Amino acid sequence: MIQLLEDFVNPSFLAGLSCGIISSALIYRLLANDDTTILPKNEHGELSYGDSINRNEQTYKLLLVVRTDLKMGKGKIAAQCSHAAVAAYKQILHKDPEMLKGWENVGQPKVVVKVYSEEELLSLETISRSKGLLTSVVRDAGRTQIAPGSKTVLAIGPATTEAIDEVTCHLKLL
Repeated sequence: MIQLLEDFVNPSFLAGLSCGIISSALIYRLLANDDTTILPKNEHGELSYGDSINRNEQTYKLLLVVRTDLKMGKGKIAAQCSHAAVAAYKQILHKDPEMLKGWENVGQPKVVVKVYSEEELLSLETISRSKGLLTSVVRDAGRTQIAPGSKTVLAIGPATTEAIDEVTCHLKLL
């Protein structure tokens, strides 16, 4: 159990997870052939991850909820979170472009938390949907570590931080 906890707080795991999520979203955005800017640019034309954030504006985030009872490896978790981030992006792109712009303008924050069972994951999905939040559940194909059809990650949002926290503030970071 201690080894499992050490693996989750390993800096290389967290870096890999972050890179996977960001890369998936950016690749999708680039392939979508949309003329809108992905992120704000600074005066040198470089991408800016939050430099232009007005602290008085609404904050947004995407929450990724990972099931720990499946005992997925670090790479598997990173891949499943990437699938969830892309699914959430595709959904908000069509259902709420204004929310998407707000989330993009604050640097597309993502937070990864954990639950301990499928029941807990599905309960969060139900509650989130009842509050009007967009949700996406990732089901594994079953080619590697997990049984086919296993629900591995729930994406909630992107949405306002306040709306997501109303449902999920009790969850612990992964």
